[in-house]
Amino acid sequence: MNSIKSGLIFILLFVLNFGAIKAQEGHPLEGKWNLTITQEGKELPAWLEIRHSGNNTLIGRFTYAFGSARPIAEVKKYGDIFYFEIPPQWEPGAANMEFEGKLVGNGLEGTMIYTDGKTYNWTATKSPKLEYYTNTKMGKTISLFNGKNLEGWKVVPENQWEVVDGILTSPKPGVNLISEEKFKDFKLHAEFRYPEESNSGLYLRGRYEIQIADNMGFEPESIYFGGIYGLLSPNENVAMKAGEWQSFDVTLIGRRVTIVANGKTIISNQNIDSMTGGALDNNEAEAGPIMIQGDHGTVEFRKLDITPITKG
Repeated sequence: MNSIKSGLIFILLFVLNFGAIKAQEGHPLEGKWNLTITQEGKELPAWLEIRHSGNNTLIGRFTYAFGSARPIAEVKKYGDIFYFEIPPQWEPGAANMEFEGKLVGNGLEGTMIYTDGKTYNWTATKSPKLEYYTNTKMGKTISLFNGKNLEGWKVVPENQWEVVDGILTSPKPGVNLISEEKFKDFKLHAEFRYPEESNSGLYLRGRYEIQIADNMGFEPESIYFGGIYGLLSPNENVAMKAGEWQSFDVTLIGRRVTIVANGKTIISNQNIDSMTGGALDNNEAEAGPIMIQGDHGTVEFRKLDITPITKG
């Protein structure tokens, strides 16, 4: 009888240990993925993270082409196929977005049923690792705004941006403003102001939005002033009154970002996991432009200086 009990205990321990080992090894789906969704003739950047919770359950986060990173309660597997769904972010009563996919070589591919019921294809590759280094070399500071005109910025026919009395201004919601020059690692200094209840943002490399919004007095959150939208929350909210000039000093090396807002460090050397909603693309290993969000609310800038950083 004792030998039978000993055998059962051995088998139980073996099963538990095997499960723990498998969990530690991870599932092939686990990791961070950059998605490209082909939708209505456009290629939209998105992002997916899959990780395990316990031994058998896969969970994650997802960022669509706009909006913030949202949790995935469970990534379900049916043989080689996986499935998850995302509830609508702003449209009450809208259907969930449903995603189905599978591993294909070193990547993923699948379909998305959007909130309108239409089905679109998508593909994904692993998010790249971006090098961080401390032996830095500072380049020559470049003024992105010359105080006179829109030279150095991409201007489209429906552009609403203008320069008034030396101030770069977007007097009404319209298009985003994108720098012609692209940057990899850098330090950015920006001075800006906005009216009451306005909402804008600065996109680093055209992919990671720092929120600019009238949020004075709010609890610090990633979707409020100074946050990396939907991903990184400031340690305090230092937003000033609407109508006052405010500043950001941002250092970005690899994925690590430090943000000093109005003279206070609110995010210190934190990793940005993915693109934020509204990103121009998901080519994270490449340099990208500075983009000012102009499709939400009124905003003004009087200074935008950038200093490239390279490995020393």
